[in-house]
This record gives sequence, structure tokens and C-alpha cells, in this order.
Amino acid sequence: MRNLILLLLLSMVLVGCGEDYNIESTMSEQVADFEFTNQDNEAVSLSDLEGEWWVANFIFTNCTTVCMPMTYNMSQLQGMIESEDLDVQLISFSVDPENDSPEVLKEYAQNYDASFENWSLLTGYDFETIRELSIKSFKNFVQAPPEGTDQVTHGTSFFLVSPEGEVIKNYNGIEEQNMEAIAEDLNKVQ
Repeated sequence: MRNLILLLLLSMVLVGCGEDYNIESTMSEQVADFEFTNQDNEAVSLSDLEGEWWVANFIFTNCTTVCMPMTYNMSQLQGMIESEDLDVQLISFSVDPENDSPEVLKEYAQNYDASFENWSLLTGYDFETIRELSIKSFKNFVQAPPEGTDQVTHGTSFFLVSPEGEVIKNYNGIEEQNMEAIAEDLNKVQ
């Protein structure tokens, strides 16, 4: 009987540990279901990303501060992923969906030499929807622009999401050297 109790306790501990991805995890949040529109006016949903590793961030095209280095860094990460032949999707959620139409997002990303083969920039929702997704699924701050400005306040992290839709790690998206850390982690999990 004692051995059975020990076995049950050990099983509960092992089940509670979740997946071991050989990287240091800093988060454990399940991404809420979504279906949004990408830069090509195509639907992209959480189920489309099932079974794939992906990196997400939150930006907007008329941002005058943090989004430019974040988008540049996502472009650099895309180059690293391609050169290392990694199978990874990149997702940029717009936090200004009222102004960021698919066409605007596409033009914006083209300025950073984005390849749309594995990078989707998403819109097609209202501000409250993306605010809620950002805060609840990614623990990423998003606040409407203060009166008299058009600048949305938002977090600057990049998020590594598992094939099961779990956010397992975040990185400072402004610091270029973190793109190498993301690529290293992706190499470990693939």
C-alpha cells in the first residue's frame, strides 16, 4: 500500500511538470483561441499554429518608439531561422487594429524585408479583443493611447510558444542580442 501511495504521488508530480523542452522556461500560459486576419487578408487561427513552434510580439505601424527596433529584430530573427533551417512561425499582433489594415501591415513589414512564408502580421479585431489576448495569454501590458495621442502603450517582449499553444518563455524584444538567444532556444527544441 505504501508503495502504491508513493507511486501515485510520483505520478502526480511528473504530470504537473508538463513538457520538458530543454530550455529554461520563464512562463506557462495557454494562448486563448483566436482567428484573425493577416497581411494577405487570410485567416490565421490558433489551430493553424497547432503543432508548430512560434514566436509572437505585439506592435503597431505608426508607433514612434519601440516597434521599430522590435520589428527590425523580428526581421533579424527571421533571417536566423532561415539560415539555421528551423521550422518556426512568426506572429506579430497589431495593438492598433483600427489603423493597421492588412494592406498597411504588409507595406510596413516589407520595409523590413519580411518574408510572409513564416511571418504573419495580424489584425481584424477590436482593441479590447487584442488587449485581452495580450494581457491574459501573454501577460503583456497593453493600454489605449492617452488622450491627445495615437500611441498605444504596450509591452516589448517576444514570446516563445510551444506546438501545444503554451507560452513558455519571454525575451526582451528591443535588445538585438536576444534574437540569438531565441534562435538558440529554438535549436534546442527542434
